[in-house]
Amino acid sequence: MKITALALLLGIIATPAAAADISTHILDLAQGVGGKAVPVVLSKRSAAGSWQKIGTAITDSDGRVRSFGTASAFDVGVYRLQFDMSGYPNAAASPFFPEITLTFRVTDKAGHYHVPVVVSPYGYSTYRGN
Repeated sequence: MKITALALLLGIIATPAAAADISTHILDLAQGVGGKAVPVVLSKRSAAGSWQKIGTAITDSDGRVRSFGTASAFDVGVYRLQFDMSGYPNAAASPFFPEITLTFRVTDKAGHYHVPVVVSPYGYSTYRGN
């Protein structure tokens, strides 16, 4: 079957639904930069309540994790991001919060879930970004 540009433009040809996408970002308020080289673990809570690790990453030079790999694994459910702040490469830093854990719910299988964390020496906050 030949797919024409007109058929695609009109939406006649069905395209597969995208799976949920999860990304994160560390913003370091004290230094005014992204938090680079921080290990991050993404887990999903099973029906029995236990956590299953589904991805790992290290923040890039801008403090971002743009993807945790296989998007098809991100279905509706409860997820957790764990940031190992003791891995932050600033040798002078001795973080008050050596680990930050954020738990959130994915409700839209086709949604994009950007969950950043803003850090300072003695506090942090988070929100759902875009």
